[in-house]
Amino acid sequence: MENKIIESRRKYHSANYYIYFIFSSYLISMGVPAFLFFTFLRYSFIPYVLNVPNFLDLFLNQMSLITLLLSPLVLIGCYLLHLFLVAIILRLFISYTEKKEPFKDGIIPREVSSKSLKFYHVRSFIIKYPKWAILKSPFPWLTIKLFNFIGVNRMGKGSTFEEQVTGDKYVNSGENCYFGLNSIITSHLVEGIRGNVQLFTINIGDNVTMTGLSCLAPGVKVGDNVAIFPNSGFTKQDHLKNNNYYLGIPGRKLFTKRVKQYTSLSEKQIGLKKKSKKEKEI
Repeated sequence: MENKIIESRRKYHSANYYIYFIFSSYLISMGVPAFLFFTFLRYSFIPYVLNVPNFLDLFLNQMSLITLLLSPLVLIGCYLLHLFLVAIILRLFISYTEKKEPFKDGIIPREVSSKSLKFYHVRSFIIKYPKWAILKSPFPWLTIKLFNFIGVNRMGKGSTFEEQVTGDKYVNSGENCYFGLNSIITSHLVEGIRGNVQLFTINIGDNVTMTGLSCLAPGVKVGDNVAIFPNSGFTKQDHLKNNNYYLGIPGRKLFTKRVKQYTSLSEKQIGLKKKSKKEKEI
């Protein structure tokens, strides 16, 4: 009985520790830019812009004109500083958790307490704030750079990551990929209410187009030059081969005739070529 009480107390204190970390990271990332911005307001914007007696002095007074022109740049700079501090703090936290319990592909039992289960929940929770902070900002194109900087994902150059529910960790993609709006790329899956956690890295090749409302489950491997049509889903450990189109739930490879029907395009427009006899034999 005493051992159970001690174990529950340890869990409680460890949970409090991470809650304190989350709130402190939020306060630091918001507090430093806010302090700089309000300092600018107090000592520059208010005296030289708002308290100017004559409207023409805004353009005739050198300090007033400089302050007025710098105001939007200061605002944007403070906002970018907020995002930068979020990324820095999260990178430190992720590196700390990796030292405590490195990420490994596999199945995590939920009925038994373990470090893997603990850090799975912690990482999943803490990653949400910086992800939405950037996706909902005026600079959503920084999302991929954020993930690459933190180290939870590895995404190649020229890729576009639209707003989606998941896709925030353990996704490796090549160059020139497009992940559409409301698509789902999830490296983790909970099997039922009390089931185990399936946690497997998703690997995606180059020149992959994943349109909206499509889903990739844990462990899926996508080859190069693959197009996934809307409302398509792929189960765990599926393998999508190179140079193909996929559609359906579960997703299946589309042949030339179906692709033409679905897109209303010619073979030349969609880039399909008739296979020779040698290619068919191979």
